[in-house]
Amino acid sequence: MMKSKPFLRHAMCFSMLSAGALSLSAPAFSAESSTQKAVPPLTLDLEKVTVSGLSSGGYMATQFQLAHSDWVKGVGVIAGGPYFCAQGDITTALAQCVNKVEGEIDLEALNKKAAQYEAEGKIASLSNMKDTKVWLFHGTQDTRVISQVSDLLFEQYKLWTDTQSISYINDKPMAHLFPTENNGVNCMKSESPFIGNCDYDAAGAMLSHLVEELSVPNEKLSGQIHSIDQQKIAGSDAKTLASEGFVYVPESCAQGEHCRAHISFHGCNQYADAVGDAYTTQTGLNEWADDNNIVVLYPQTKKSLFMPLNPQGCWDWWGYASSDYANRDGAQIRAVKKLLFSLNSAPSSNKVAGSTNE
Repeated sequence: MMKSKPFLRHAMCFSMLSAGALSLSAPAFSAESSTQKAVPPLTLDLEKVTVSGLSSGGYMATQFQLAHSDWVKGVGVIAGGPYFCAQGDITTALAQCVNKVEGEIDLEALNKKAAQYEAEGKIASLSNMKDTKVWLFHGTQDTRVISQVSDLLFEQYKLWTDTQSISYINDKPMAHLFPTENNGVNCMKSESPFIGNCDYDAAGAMLSHLVEELSVPNEKLSGQIHSIDQQKIAGSDAKTLASEGFVYVPESCAQGEHCRAHISFHGCNQYADAVGDAYTTQTGLNEWADDNNIVVLYPQTKKSLFMPLNPQGCWDWWGYASSDYANRDGAQIRAVKKLLFSLNSAPSSNKVAGSTNE
């Protein structure tokens, strides 16, 4: 049960440190700027899915991976904090999980919540986490989500995952954004679209850790970005999501190759109506996916100035969309799972624990 009051929710969304000032004039991105063609039939390996995200998207990536660790085998988090950090309370989220840590975060209590969800069948068995590949990143110039918060996520993963499977990059002078080799804004400034020209390929470093034996991409993209109808696919679970989501499909996958799947969760103020196609085209994920038979799903949130209040289009990591936001029963987690499985045309690949779209 949420303990926050509406005005605190409003404060949270406007002070969410994974976002800058709320932009009301940013260009919209829709299927008109992507391909109008339907997503081609795809044969996806849904037993070794990987996920990643920035800030609120990083929190969501951890939540989604723990919920489905039986088939989500790798997770990358840029500037995120520990699982269940907000504890379903907006005031806790503000006080301990972004730009400050008031008091001491009880990591043991957060881990007990994960164990409780496991016992209730609301997340997959935590034993799956032993061999999960984990890639974490925190820039030394990031003041929006401070290092202490990301350090706690690292400590949490060390309790579940073999340390040799964890990579934590925390020594690079970069602000609160998605670092790239040459796209985006000044790397030292956290500004829209929160993609930084940092002379550092975060997408490549992350995917190379999560997926073995990747080929270094060439500069030319063969594939296309397709629009998907999130509301039609996910129904009521997509109530807090945008109408459209997007998926990058390499040409090899469109032609029937057996392909992996990766889900990328944007941060606050990075949804398509706020930054256009920046997040779906500039992070470098598509380049690596293109030459390595990986389909990339880019689910999209939307801003809301009404209840549930979410004016910066953040992913739900504090409970605005669902009291079960951090487990399998959470509306957004259910919705994204439906989006992913809707892309697959190979029934034999759906024989995964908990793979139905109920």
